[in-house]
Amino acid sequence: MDSIKLYDAEYKFVSLIWESEPINSTELVRLCQERLGWKKSTTYTVLRKLCERGVLRNENAQVRSLVKLEDVQRYESEALIDKSFGGSLPKFLTAFLNQKKLSAQEIEKLKRIIEEAAE
Repeated sequence: MDSIKLYDAEYKFVSLIWESEPINSTELVRLCQERLGWKKSTTYTVLRKLCERGVLRNENAQVRSLVKLEDVQRYESEALIDKSFGGSLPKFLTAFLNQKKLSAQEIEKLKRIIEEAAE
């Protein structure tokens, strides 16, 4: 799976799994209650739906992700740039960096990223 759309609540839920995987479903229920304020039934409903969509796997009460954080981040960033900036990365960077001061280290890192993408 190259990219996946997760809604805000789903992203928070899957983030708990990424932090702790593999995670026992009972522990997941406890974490969701503690951090998200969810009831057990809500946790299992969201878990079932994400398993059906191929995002998660729940086998023998062990929950694992089937998608990587990086894939979700890539999808979300591309969707944002497409929606808000007409797909233009330069327009996005101009808006993002407007009024923001970058350190010399940040500038060098961005230069390396651009050079690597150009190769």
